[in-house]
Amino acid sequence: METSSELDLGQSALAAGPTPVPEIVAALRKVEGLDGLSDHDYLWLAHNGTERKVGPGTMIFREGDPPLGMNILLAGEIHVRRSQSGNLSLFIARVGQLSGLLPYSRMKGYGGNGYSVGYAWSLDIAKEKFPEMLAAIPSMAQRCVSVLLNRVREVTRIEMQAEKLTALGKLAANLAHELNNPASAAQRSAASLFGELRSFGDLKQQLGATLARTGQLEQYQDWARRTREKMAGYTSRAILPDNPLDLSDREELFRAWLAARGIPEPWVIASVVAESPMTIAHLEELATLLSPQALAVSAAAFSSSLRVERMAETVVNSTVRIFDLISAIKDYSYMDQAPIQEIDLAQSLDTTLTMFNSRLDQVLVERQYDPAVPHISAYGSELNQVWTELIENALDAMSLTHASNGDPAVPRGTLRLRTSQLGEMVTIEIWNDGPGIPPEVVSRIFEPFYTTKPPGQGLGLGLDSVTRIVNKHNGFVTVDSKPGATRFQVRLPIDRTQAY
Repeated sequence: METSSELDLGQSALAAGPTPVPEIVAALRKVEGLDGLSDHDYLWLAHNGTERKVGPGTMIFREGDPPLGMNILLAGEIHVRRSQSGNLSLFIARVGQLSGLLPYSRMKGYGGNGYSVGYAWSLDIAKEKFPEMLAAIPSMAQRCVSVLLNRVREVTRIEMQAEKLTALGKLAANLAHELNNPASAAQRSAASLFGELRSFGDLKQQLGATLARTGQLEQYQDWARRTREKMAGYTSRAILPDNPLDLSDREELFRAWLAARGIPEPWVIASVVAESPMTIAHLEELATLLSPQALAVSAAAFSSSLRVERMAETVVNSTVRIFDLISAIKDYSYMDQAPIQEIDLAQSLDTTLTMFNSRLDQVLVERQYDPAVPHISAYGSELNQVWTELIENALDAMSLTHASNGDPAVPRGTLRLRTSQLGEMVTIEIWNDGPGIPPEVVSRIFEPFYTTKPPGQGLGLGLDSVTRIVNKHNGFVTVDSKPGATRFQVRLPIDRTQAY
């Protein structure tokens, strides 16, 4: 943070005009990258450089603009931000650093927008003067190459970290969605279960008293046993319609039957039995065995027992689903395992798909796994990053093609996963029916920082990471794309230690 005296000094420097050469030389002597130069060398830079002084928040250069030369920052800071990264600073040039275009650099354009933080003062060496500078100060060649190497390492580290954080954020969002559904269902059922158990207890007492008074307890118990056996014996769900309208008609049928026999609150009982395998024939049989008073109490008690069982079943199924998700996360990350494992590719792909369940509701997933494909020796967690990137890109592509499809019964695209073996290599294919990759950009999609996604939705390092990980396993990745059919193919050696 600047003090008031530093701010006043900066403002006075802006208004003072050109800085005397001795002061420029004094500032150059504080630049770490120029440490050890002779007085003649410092004077050459001071006489051949162009001063630039800017105030706080000034945009010094724009993303993509061609660089004009080397910048020696004598005061202040320059923050470089990419448009896709929001306020995340890709690079920070601090006082005493060499930045901009350096000799031997292949830099074609600025990687982001450069802003001054507070008062900034730099000495710029135009690229046209590079040959003259290297002849006058030979040590600048080694100094600039060292800066270039450090710059590459730092930018790569920042971008890889940003890409990993982005991927982690997407994964966390998918998992939060997946965990929220069963957790919410379990919470709702557990909260309602207390009240329903009290209601069921009261109804059970009333039923026992009524049946004992009428002497029909054995008939009811025999009916309940036989009915539950029949309900449990149904092997198909033909009785229970999938269509909500048909289910509503079924509920109305039960409600009318109960209302015709004077049973109180028939809509409450009907809503429960309509979602069970029970039929009107079961109720007709009960009506022939019991008195009207006993029928009303027994129907309410039996439906309450069904409701309690359904709530308990929901709690069990939800907790099982949560446990399965946690197990999938451990499998996905290969937690508590050695770096290199024997990988079952089919299981690895299915585990990754679990992370995307929230996006697969209307996607037709076709699995074509060759059971003869052997396990491969690989870094499991890193391969899962490859599948994650390729599957996510496929889902994004399909969402563009099928976004206008409003029919929930029609799949919004097809995702096909295929494994096979060819000699000592295994092949993994991830195919989608999206719009395809334009021919003019196919050759560039694996380049670092190249992305076809809108700003803020990608840094352009996903497929670059895919390439690096696959290369690390001595394999390779290819793409074949046309409208309606895009296929990424990954080929990996079965035993990476034997690959050449």
